[in-house]
Amino acid sequence: MRLTMFEESPRRYYVSLGDSISIDAYAGGSGRGAASLLYQNRDNDFPGWQGKDLKTCLPGIRLIPLAMDGATSATLRYVQLPQLQEMRIHPEIITVTIGGNDLLQSFGMDYRIQNTFQALQENLHASLTLLRNMAGAETPILLGTIYDPSDGTGNAGELQLSHWRDALTWVARFNTMLQEIAYEHQCTVADIHGHFMGHGAVAGDPSQAESHPENRDLWYCGTIEPNAWGASAVRAVLWDCLRTQGVL
Repeated sequence: MRLTMFEESPRRYYVSLGDSISIDAYAGGSGRGAASLLYQNRDNDFPGWQGKDLKTCLPGIRLIPLAMDGATSATLRYVQLPQLQEMRIHPEIITVTIGGNDLLQSFGMDYRIQNTFQALQENLHASLTLLRNMAGAETPILLGTIYDPSDGTGNAGELQLSHWRDALTWVARFNTMLQEIAYEHQCTVADIHGHFMGHGAVAGDPSQAESHPENRDLWYCGTIEPNAWGASAVRAVLWDCLRTQGVL
């Protein structure tokens, strides 16, 4: 059907929610974070990804970047989702990276971690329920797992974090819970944790500050943030999920 001057073509939206795993800041600036690369590849930086982005494959789609540095599950529920509601848009794709900062807030604190775990569970249930109601049953929602910069060694001291005997146990528990909640809300699990294994302490020094370290096998900076290579790796996980679902 031909559009009249009073009609507009339907707008399509990709909404990025959650924490700094999705943002540009630590990957080197504007357009370089995981959500940005998923939306539009930087061909000069990643020539192998040329043409493999949402902007190319889903013409007319727009990125709504609501993920923010330091976000917890409470930030997602009480800040980001109200912002999304106010926009009155219908997302076509949603990605969520959340839970790492919840864990870090109680890192090494045995007396607090169970309460933190329960709060994450409650906030995530509420958030995904709302997102499902907003987006509908068919909209793909991708929920990322929490990565481990120690690469399974648990050597927190070497990562400039306080030593915690149960760190790996709680990373596993948080990720299991994220997976269970994702399935309950018909979301897709983006296994960032598994994809990043071997690209932290095993590959180099995750606490280094460079966004573009010479060692491309090292995907972290500042211990807990994805550098440029890490951002592309997160993008790859999200892309593969969408491909598997037949979205792309």
